Amino acid sequence: MAVLHVLFYCFIGVGVIQFFFYLGFLNYFALQKKTSVSRNNIPISVIICAKNEAENLKDNLPTIINQDYNNFEIILINDNSSDDTLEVMESFASKHQNISIVNVKPIEHFWGNKKYALTLGIKASNHDFLLFTDADCIPNSKHWIKEMSSHFSNTKSIILGFGAHKKIKFSLLNKLIRFETLLTAVQYFSYARIGLPYMGVGRNLAYRKELFFNNSGFKEHMTIKSGDDDLFINTVANKNNTALCCSEEGFTLSEPKTSFRDWFRQKRRHISTAKYYKPAHKFLLGLYFLSQFLFWSLALLLLSFLFHWKIVLTLLGVRIFLQMISLGISAKKLKSSDLIVLLPILEIFLILFQLTIFSANLISKPKHWK
Repeated sequence: MAVLHVLFYCFIGVGVIQFFFYLGFLNYFALQKKTSVSRNNIPISVIICAKNEAENLKDNLPTIINQDYNNFEIILINDNSSDDTLEVMESFASKHQNISIVNVKPIEHFWGNKKYALTLGIKASNHDFLLFTDADCIPNSKHWIKEMSSHFSNTKSIILGFGAHKKIKFSLLNKLIRFETLLTAVQYFSYARIGLPYMGVGRNLAYRKELFFNNSGFKEHMTIKSGDDDLFINTVANKNNTALCCSEEGFTLSEPKTSFRDWFRQKRRHISTAKYYKPAHKFLLGLYFLSQFLFWSLALLLLSFLFHWKIVLTLLGVRIFLQMISLGISAKKLKSSDLIVLLPILEIFLILFQLTIFSANLISKPKHWK
């Protein structure tokens, strides 16, 4: 029984930490009021790096070309593709004068390195304001460029956007992918709001070319295969130079994985970069996940022994309520409200999934981006 008492007090402790996160950190984005921004027409370079993405480019590139924006170019980077990616790019470029192609040849030292390909694309761009997305993404509206670029200013040189995933009906995997995307976005938006920006997603991200080269580009982490988006932002972002674009018209949509195996491989690459974050970011993100895992584990263990079960159930209910309110407001902003009703189930699944990924990454390194 002494052990159960210790576990009970540990449960109270991690519960307090979870309350702190949902009442504090993760509420900053939920409570953010919509702010007005200037509608400027600054010249924008949209940069898309593609490797074996011929079919996606055929389907998705027209949504970029047809953006309602007067002053933009499209830089298409063919990263040593083995399919018809280059031919598809050339076909579009022959019809649209604002499309340029960077054809990356394999170099032994930078073999399979997306950061090298992106660097060549950035060098080839003609404008100082860069907007990034992926070949499997489409803008959520014809005003995507306008919405993202409107947040640039004399002080704001990084714009963090939201890269959503398309909905698939009656798919638990799809809900789990979208829930993970929602939770990640709420975290990096909230941390940026309090002055601790730590990442962005390459599906929807903008920054100035000047910022890129003044910080030596990806040099600090060029040898790390992944992290062209989050590690660069983790290095250069601060409370003064970072802005958020949370407008629905500024979202991008991408095709979600349709098998657990493919999603597992993708998330292994993404999560492997977190160990290179700044110490403060690693501590806070680690504390959130650890307290999340311990809260559920200890709650279920104590309930199985009916140890102070009324108190445990009460704290569990209060925590779920706070979580649903905090994430519910954020989910409404990010058009993901349908996930909230399944929140406890999705959270438990996600915790187990992330534990599996952490274990796999300890055993072997994940492969590079394609």
